[in-house]
Amino acid sequence: MIKFSSLLRADYNLDRRLRLREWTESVLPGPMLDLEVASADASFRHYFRARTRDGAFIVMDAPPEHEDCGPFVRIARLFREAGANTPRVLAENLGEGFLLLDDLGDTTYLKALTDTTADSLYRAANGAIIRIQQASRPGILPDYDESRLVSELRLFPDWYLHRHLGITVSPAQEETLETAFRAILDNVLAQPRVYVHRDWHSRNLMVTDRDSPGVLDFQDAVYGPITYDLVSIYKDAYIAWDEAQVLDWLIRYWEDARRAGLPVRQDFAEFFRDYEWMGVQRHLKVLGIFARLCHRDGKRGYLNDMPVVLGYLRKACERYGALHPLLNLLDALEGRQSDVAFTF
Repeated sequence: MIKFSSLLRADYNLDRRLRLREWTESVLPGPMLDLEVASADASFRHYFRARTRDGAFIVMDAPPEHEDCGPFVRIARLFREAGANTPRVLAENLGEGFLLLDDLGDTTYLKALTDTTADSLYRAANGAIIRIQQASRPGILPDYDESRLVSELRLFPDWYLHRHLGITVSPAQEETLETAFRAILDNVLAQPRVYVHRDWHSRNLMVTDRDSPGVLDFQDAVYGPITYDLVSIYKDAYIAWDEAQVLDWLIRYWEDARRAGLPVRQDFAEFFRDYEWMGVQRHLKVLGIFARLCHRDGKRGYLNDMPVVLGYLRKACERYGALHPLLNLLDALEGRQSDVAFTF
């Protein structure tokens, strides 16, 4: 029988569990010995591990009223054809939101990363994202356009400032935010564009028996700024590394990307600046998402990851004069004293 777990949402009902089990039994290549929770993510999706005598399989449950499995199926194939190690879709029921997938194991990068393993794992991740980026073509994935980027930035004042901190910003503070948002958008929209996984970090990359990491959670992939996935993995909300070490991995990516013919900036300093500004956009968004996951969805564990994200955000803002007003605003709203002189 299905093993219950605290990973399941409270509204995950018995009828759906039974339908999931029946469908899984009908598509497995042999009798099912066990079906247990494998994981849950920040959305409404749940993952189960079905075991047979011949091996294990992953069953994805994405309720169609909340999730669309279609992009997962299409992008799994797209990235796999590019050479990435995505799970094969072995059976699908898009009407119910059920998929049967290869099992890439349960060893995430986050579990495996140590001072000893980090270099080889991150180099493998660099190789995998370069293969995905080399396959990029416009018009295949949704554009990571200004409208989408703006809607993400708005999560910061709406969910982090207003809902989480309980702050209503003044007109002057709102103007500071909007000016910073415009500067961020101008940089991000001018960056070279490739396929973007959009959550390329230590919880979504798996250690497998191949040289390339297993790749998960790619269903929201877009066509957008080339630095975005580098930000996701090297400014990871769940694990942080010494900046000198991160710089080494970034330089190695940049060198390999140039050799692969990807449209990275020819000057590494310009590439790094793009990476930093892209990080500011992502971290403003992530703070809003983590606040929303806590206050709307009851997932309070994400609050523990906010300090790391805020640290990345502040450090980037300190480096660039155009972002100093945003840094001062952050400090003022959180009752901190900034070292950067600015009044709004």
